[in-house]
Amino acid sequence: MAVVVLQKKRKKRLEEGHPWVYRSEIERVEGEAPPGGLVSVHTHAGQYLATGYYNPASQLTVRIVSYEPMEEMTHAYFVRRIQECKEHRERFLPHAGSYRLVYGEADFLPGLIVDKFEDVLVVQILTLGMERVREAIVSALAEVMRPAGIYERSDVSVRQLEGLEQRTGVLYGGCPQHVTIRENGIVLEVDIAQGQKTGYFFDQRENRAALEPLMKGWGKRSGIELQERVLDDGTVKRVPVNRNGSEVTFPYWDGATVLECFSHTGSFTLHACQFGAKKVTCLDISEHAIETAKRNVELNGFSDRVEFVVADAFDYLREQARGLELRQERGKAGERRVDTSVPLAAKGRTWDVVILDPPAFAKSRSAVEGACRGYKDINLHGMKLVNEGGYLVTASCSYHMKPELFLETIHAAAYDAGKTLRLIEFRNAGKDHPRILGVEEGNYLKFAIFEVRSKR
Repeated sequence: MAVVVLQKKRKKRLEEGHPWVYRSEIERVEGEAPPGGLVSVHTHAGQYLATGYYNPASQLTVRIVSYEPMEEMTHAYFVRRIQECKEHRERFLPHAGSYRLVYGEADFLPGLIVDKFEDVLVVQILTLGMERVREAIVSALAEVMRPAGIYERSDVSVRQLEGLEQRTGVLYGGCPQHVTIRENGIVLEVDIAQGQKTGYFFDQRENRAALEPLMKGWGKRSGIELQERVLDDGTVKRVPVNRNGSEVTFPYWDGATVLECFSHTGSFTLHACQFGAKKVTCLDISEHAIETAKRNVELNGFSDRVEFVVADAFDYLREQARGLELRQERGKAGERRVDTSVPLAAKGRTWDVVILDPPAFAKSRSAVEGACRGYKDINLHGMKLVNEGGYLVTASCSYHMKPELFLETIHAAAYDAGKTLRLIEFRNAGKDHPRILGVEEGNYLKFAIFEVRSKR
C-alpha cells in the first residue's frame, strides 16, 4: 500500500480527529497510489496515523476511513459500519421508521449518504473512493437493512470535483417514485426520484417538533376565553366564548396564524397544523414543491387550514412588509396627508408565527458576504410581519454562515426593523446527524426561535 507522508509544520488536524487531508498538507507519496484506492497516512517521522482513500485530482486528497491499518473496504467492512449506524439510530430514534442512516464523515463513511424512507433506501455516492466500492456498499446495505429497494441519487455537482459523472437509478430491488413516511405522527409523501437531494430533509426533525409550544394560546388576543357553561343535563363544561358571549365552535380557535416560507414539501406547515395552528400560509417558488406540499396536507386532513402560494419568498416578504407600512400610514391619515388611491389588495398581512427555512445562501467562503445580505433581508422583512409578541422561527443550512455570524445578522436586521428579539431556543441538526467534535464542517445547521417585540 502506498504511504502518504504529511508535512512536518502542518496543523495536527488529523490527530485531533478531523477526517480530511488536504493536498497542501502532503509532503510526498511513497509508492503507487491508485486514484480512489486506500493509502496509509503517516507523520513526517514515519508514525502511522490512519488509512484513507486517495484522489490526487481533488484538493481534499485523502479521506480517512479507519484509524487502524486496513487493505480494502470490503463487504464485511461496510456491514460492520452500517450496523453501527443502524444501532445508533435505533437507540436515539426508537420509534422512527425513516431517518438518515449514514451521514458521511460523522459515521466514519466519508463520501456516503444513505437515507431510509421506511423500507426504501436512497443512496448518494459523492466521491471516487466510494464509487470504486459501490457493489460492496449495496450488498452490505441489503444484508443489514433488508430493504425493498435501494435507489441512487448521485445527481450532485460535487461529483464533478471527483472526476465523476452524475447518476441516478435503481441499485437494488424495486423503488416507487413516491414513498410514504411518518414523522412526529405526521404522514408525508416523499419523491425520491425528483425531490431535492434525496427527497426529504431529516435534519430538521426535532426542530419541527419544537414548534408545538408556539401553536396555541392565541385565542385571547381575539377576545375568546374559556368560560364555564351549565349544559342541559346539569353538567358544567368549559367552552370558548367570544366578546359577544357566543360560544365559538371552530375547533382551532386558540391556534396561531402561520407563514412558512421556502416550504419545500411543507414539513413545517404540517407540524404547525398538527400542533393546532388556526391558519397556515405555505409558500415556495417551486410549483413542484407546492404540489407535493398540497398532497401532504391532504394526506393529513389539513386542507381547510392551509393556503398555498407560489412566489419568490424575498419578493413576497417585501411586498407584505411594504403593504403593512402603507396600511400604517393610512391609519395616521389624520396626522398628515396620505395617498389612498393606491390599492393594497392582499398586501400588508401579518402572522403570529413566521417560519424561514431557506436553502443554503453561502456554498463557499467567498459567498458569505452576499449570504449575509440575503439572510438579513428575509429576516428583516419576516420579523416585520410577526404580530406583536409573536415568534420568528428562522434557520440557515449554510456551513460558511457561522452561528455567531448568523445571530449577528439577525440582530442587525432587528435593529433596522425597530424590533427587540428574545432568543427562546437555538438548535442544530437532529440525532441522526451526529457531529464529530473538531470537525466544524459538520456544524452547518442553525435553527432559532425568537419572540418579536416592537421598540417603537
